[in-house]
Amino acid sequence: MMLRARAPFALTAFALSAVAALSGCSKKGELVFDEGVGVASVLTLCPAVGIPDYTGDVTTFRDPADTSVASLDVSAAMTNLRTTCNDTADKIYSEASFTVNARRSDTRGARTVELLYFVTVVRGGSAVVSKRIGTVTLVFADGQDRSSANGKAGGFINRADAALPEDIRQKITKRRRAGDAEAALDPLADPEVKAAIARTRFEMLVGFQLTEAQLKYNATR
Repeated sequence: MMLRARAPFALTAFALSAVAALSGCSKKGELVFDEGVGVASVLTLCPAVGIPDYTGDVTTFRDPADTSVASLDVSAAMTNLRTTCNDTADKIYSEASFTVNARRSDTRGARTVELLYFVTVVRGGSAVVSKRIGTVTLVFADGQDRSSANGKAGGFINRADAALPEDIRQKITKRRRAGDAEAALDPLADPEVKAAIARTRFEMLVGFQLTEAQLKYNATR
């Protein structure tokens, strides 16, 4: 596998769609409500990880101008996305591993196919922090129409950027006595709190590095 740094880029709207949201299930570091009168802990520092819409598949054609079945060359799909995260250092490191399953239409002869994929770290749903490009290599034996390969992608996040300011943490975790007027107010609905949480939310997005034509094909097929 090969990764090389690339400059941040302007992602399209679909690629910036949130891949995770706060849920009722509590995990280490996430918001945990205490009988409606407080929040016991505040959000994980690790990024949400996912594959943006239309970037988990790639299809190539023998004739790029002909996208019919007769011209189909290789199709591949990214699956089995798994993640690990180390949030103990000043630089939080998140890593995703995945499998690429591919199929070719012409099985004559041995063949090696290289497919590009990206890993992008996004802050607050829109600000691109970094982008890197990797290559996954698929090897087809003579007469074989299917091949699989594994890939990895990782990204760093500044711990200070992923942590809530202390005053915001206090607003969220402040205990409120049942019956008090304050207890009926949701601290997460406070515009200042919502904005602060948004700034500390990071996503690590992984998908195939597609051409405009490939992206259009995925979105319209």
